[in-house]
Amino acid sequence: MKLIIVESPTKAKTISKFLSGEYKVLSSFGHVRDLPTKTLGVDVEHDFEPTYEITVNGKKSLSEIKKYLPKAELVILASDEDREGAAISWHLMHALKIKKDKYVRIVFHEITKKAIENALKNPRDIDIDLVNAQQARRILDRLVGYKLSPFLWKKVAKGLSAGRVQSVAVRLIVEREREREAFKEDEYWTINALFKDNPDFEAKLAKQDGKSLGKLAIGNKKASDKIVADLKGADYKVESILKKETQKRPLPPFTTSTLQQAGNNRLGYSAKQTMMLAQRLYESGHITYMRTDSLNLAGEAVENMRKYISSSIGKEYLPESANFYKTKSKGAQEAHEAIRPTDPSKTPGSIKSLDDKQARIYELIWQRAIACQMNPALIDSTSIDIVAKDYTFRANGSTIKFDGFLKVYPTKMENAILPALKEKQDLNFKELKPEQHFTQPPARYSEAALVKIMEEYGIGRPSTYAPTINTIITRKYVEKDENKKLFPTEMGKVVNDVLVEHFFEIVDYKFTAKMEEDLDDVAEGKKKWVPIIREFYEPFAENLKVKDKEVNKKDIVEESTDEICEKCGAPMVIKLGRFGKFMACSNYPECKNTKQIGSDGKPEKPEETDEVCDKCGAKMVIKTGRYGKFLACSAYPDCKNIKNIDKDGTKKSDPVPVGVKCPDCGSDIVEKRSRRGKIFYGCAGYPDCKFALWNKPTGDKCPKCGSMMVTKVTKKNGEEIVCSNKECG
Repeated sequence: MKLIIVESPTKAKTISKFLSGEYKVLSSFGHVRDLPTKTLGVDVEHDFEPTYEITVNGKKSLSEIKKYLPKAELVILASDEDREGAAISWHLMHALKIKKDKYVRIVFHEITKKAIENALKNPRDIDIDLVNAQQARRILDRLVGYKLSPFLWKKVAKGLSAGRVQSVAVRLIVEREREREAFKEDEYWTINALFKDNPDFEAKLAKQDGKSLGKLAIGNKKASDKIVADLKGADYKVESILKKETQKRPLPPFTTSTLQQAGNNRLGYSAKQTMMLAQRLYESGHITYMRTDSLNLAGEAVENMRKYISSSIGKEYLPESANFYKTKSKGAQEAHEAIRPTDPSKTPGSIKSLDDKQARIYELIWQRAIACQMNPALIDSTSIDIVAKDYTFRANGSTIKFDGFLKVYPTKMENAILPALKEKQDLNFKELKPEQHFTQPPARYSEAALVKIMEEYGIGRPSTYAPTINTIITRKYVEKDENKKLFPTEMGKVVNDVLVEHFFEIVDYKFTAKMEEDLDDVAEGKKKWVPIIREFYEPFAENLKVKDKEVNKKDIVEESTDEICEKCGAPMVIKLGRFGKFMACSNYPECKNTKQIGSDGKPEKPEETDEVCDKCGAKMVIKTGRYGKFLACSAYPDCKNIKNIDKDGTKKSDPVPVGVKCPDCGSDIVEKRSRRGKIFYGCAGYPDCKFALWNKPTGDKCPKCGSMMVTKVTKKNGEEIVCSNKECG
């Protein structure tokens, strides 16, 4: 028996379909070893030697794998072909203590029968250069996070973290937000002329006295009104018509970056969601490997796509020779492939096993891959200049003469249809349409735009974009506005400012990009990893010592104000908490008076309500906390009674009893919601009684242990009655 080990159970299941009974395919469920969770795990005195420990999930998967080891004549390590995959294989080899003559490494770019069989015929050893590149990244990130995070806890707030790539991403978002804050809008006007014809059309004022009018040339209503007055009674005549045919060429196949951008722009998916869906498609054998920065396509794949285009779309859509694309990305792995369907004949909608979201990502990948091998679209563009007195108006229009690749991968186009006109023709003028505009600040980054700029700057690599964005959102350095655009929180701005001022190298775009290039050189065997880390770490550690003594927390998290505490007479200061700024008494902890503040830095009075506190009789007021608005007793801190408020600002109705009594105190058990909105079932006597369950109690007791029976819903078994005591079973 030959034992194949891959990372995921889905991948194991797919590969098992292609192999005979002599093979057993198991999953490691990702990494089985990692740096320790509670210690640094890197010996900075001895060439940054890492100490690895078996992960929690690794213990379970290794235990299962070890059952089959004695019977295995050969262990085949078949994790992904990139750095992470090489490292997983390397860790497995060490954790299982497999001798060199007892294992081989295989790699493949797609999970198909042919690719697996070809990989098994061409085994190799583990690429130690790829392993070292992954180790170097992991150690670098551990050194930055483990050393810098405690500094932030001490100087800013507990629970903060810093990261080599995440901090640079936050800087990009902070700087864009400050550009927006500093932006001063300018007024400008446009003037369009509307003409009656078949069809009616518009032309925009473009020139005056033969000189082009810039965007801000008509700066106010007075200037606009003057032009409108000048044109009163004017005759409008076609001066010139320029027609030309242009080609719109297909876009290259997807890389990780461009797939994430398209997933965000076209489908509204986050980078994390797009990659998760693509991972499932890859592991199920429907697409090639989804972490890549190469635009190459295998010759056989191109030939299959060309056959499909010719037979199923039309020979007129097939170019004489294949289209080839060259990547502009630094350090791109040209030996890899771009993302494509493993079988172009499997059209979108034909794979019934996919859920809706997987199907939409597959459709995107299939369309882009097929389109990249099709003929360009031919566009007829028309530009018409119209004169009236000393003014020139311009109308632009275009029509698709031949759709080409747009038949498969449509893109947005301005297709204004213009009537058939002739030069020197008099036009049937209808009206002038002056319109006021204001210049707009630079847009906030969408996830797609952030991925694009990170790639342009060389920050991170294909495997890091999605987890980086997810990390900075999860850690509340960044949030999304109503349009799903990214903006920094108050804490995100402060942490960024601290790093920029005191640890600039960490967030320097050029330094971060250079580090990525160095890691690429390690992966290619051109550089050793230890000198790269030493060159970074030694000055970083020295600077950390200096800043630890030099930086004062109050200078970062406190601002003086003119406000006086009405409770003790001490000055009030603006402090920075984990979830934003607030006003607090400088006499803390003797006086614990705090106030909410608005965007202007002034204290906000809590909004009064007609609600009366059911514990002390004082009025309830509306306050804002980390999870939004809530009702609080105005007698705080003497009375700490609070109540939830719905999103529409109304008080939530009283909790609904479920008809079961609390086993601890006899009060009703009621349905409640956690701060994050999850339903649970708790005692109505809270906070005196803190009995609570995540699942709805039935009222019956377990015949085995006497605990409450609950209704539990799982994907596997649906609704079932189980004991609430996890240890009971």
